[in-house]
This record gives sequence, structure tokens and C-alpha cells, in this order.
Amino acid sequence: MTMIDKLVVCGVGLIGGSFALALREAGLVRRVVGIGRTRAALDRAQALGVIDEVAGGWADALDGADFVLLAAPVGQMDAIMQAMAPYLGDDTVVTDAGSTKRDVIEAIYRNFGDRLANVVPAHPIAGAEKTGAEAAFASLYRERKVVLTPLPENEPSAVLRVREVWEACGAAVQEVPPHDHDRIFAAVSHLPHLLAFGLVHDLAERANAEQLFGFAASGFRDFTRIAGSSPEMWRDICIANRQPLLAELDQYLAELAYLRALLLSADGEQLERLFAEARDARLVWGERFRSDPGSVQ
Repeated sequence: MTMIDKLVVCGVGLIGGSFALALREAGLVRRVVGIGRTRAALDRAQALGVIDEVAGGWADALDGADFVLLAAPVGQMDAIMQAMAPYLGDDTVVTDAGSTKRDVIEAIYRNFGDRLANVVPAHPIAGAEKTGAEAAFASLYRERKVVLTPLPENEPSAVLRVREVWEACGAAVQEVPPHDHDRIFAAVSHLPHLLAFGLVHDLAERANAEQLFGFAASGFRDFTRIAGSSPEMWRDICIANRQPLLAELDQYLAELAYLRALLLSADGEQLERLFAEARDARLVWGERFRSDPGSVQ
């Protein structure tokens, strides 16, 4: 892969920081420049060696930039793109790490109308509950999937460049149409996060919350682990993808209503059958995930 002379990372937290560290470990980037909302966070990323320098603004950041990763929450993407558009060079390749794609692509068209050839939307299927530059590590993307959702206007060379960069981070890259992407992740990522946040919030608001959490063990820990994720990031994801997420939530509410009916009628036979079907599906997925850890999670 061609060396990146100047990599710009907007949002130097877990996702953006790990991207920079992975490329640095692979020996494929000469200089990493960070830009973001707070100077303190950027200074911390520089002190940790995640970035080499802090940009004073987009004019400074994009001057001579080869490659840009936008790793900010999706709710900030439109404003970020508007701010950077006047300074974006013709040959600079831009990609993002947003968990939703329809809204990000709409922002791309609004702000980069004459620069679409080199702006390639993407979504790395990786993460952790911790945030910030301190949480970044070089192997985050290793054996994980990255989904590209290319635009019709993208130059094939730009799509290839983005693919190669993510592969250099250790990821397995696939291409998916944007509308399919948002429906898929509403079901297997956004809904589980919504449910985890909702369950923890429900228990935390109860008068006996301390007692409940005192008895919670590994099952509760595993089910609610993702409720430790960034509230801001997940607020933006849920709002941006709310229509597919509402459809998935309605489907799940119907399943809950069916489970309630089985409990109400004490239908143990049907309840066991449902549990067995769910267990079998989970075991099949688990085996597939062990053989292909980059599977959607």
C-alpha cells in the first residue's frame, strides 16, 4: 500500500485513535494530525503518541493531507463537513467511521457536491465501552469487519484506497448498499444498545435499585455491557437511524407481547420451544462467529 504522508483524524478517541495507531504500527503513515472539539483531548492524544500534532483549524489540517478519517459522532458530521469543505484538496481521500450511513451520505452530498469522487463512506464494526484517546489500541480492527458504502460518484481508485487502508489496519472489508446497511445495523447493533440502556435505566430508577444491582451477576453484566458506551454517540446513532430502529423496536415489542401471552397462559411447552429455537440460532451464530470473528456483532 502507498505510504500516507499526512493522515488527518477528526475525533481522536477510541475509533479515530485506534485507526491512527494501527496505521502507525503497520508503518504506513509518516505524520498524524488531529483535529476535534476540545484542545485538552487533542493535547492528551498527542501526549499519548496517538497523533503527532494538533491542527489549528481545517485550513491547517487539510494543507497537504493525503487521507482524512472522520471519527466524530454522526450528529456532528454535517457541521464538520461544512467547515472542512472550503479547504479540501482535489486529491485528498476522505472516509468516515459513522455507524449510520443514510444521514452521513446526505451530509456528504450537501457539503462535498463537487468533491464526491474521493469521499467514500465506511463503518468499522468494532468498538468498546471505553472512550477517549486513552482507550485507543492498535489491534482494535484486527479480524473485524469494515463496511464500505460507496457512492456512484466515487472513483474506483478512491474506493480501493479506502479498502487498502482499512485492510492495513487488519480489517476484513465488505461493500453494502447504504439503505441495507442502516436496516441491518438497526437490528443487530442499534436495537441491542437501546434495550441495554433501557433496562439499566429502568432498574436504576427503582426505589430498590441498590438491592437489585447488588444481586446482579454475570448474566446481567453480559446483557448490559454495551450500556457503558458513550451516551452522546448512541443518542446520535438512534436519532439518525430512528426509522429503521423504530421498525425493529416494533418487531421486538410484538415478540415481547407474545412472550407475555405465553407467561400469562402458563404455556410452558411453547415457551420451552421458543427458548430452544433461540438457543439453537444463538449457538449456530456463535460457532460462525468463532470461525469468522469479523462477523457483525
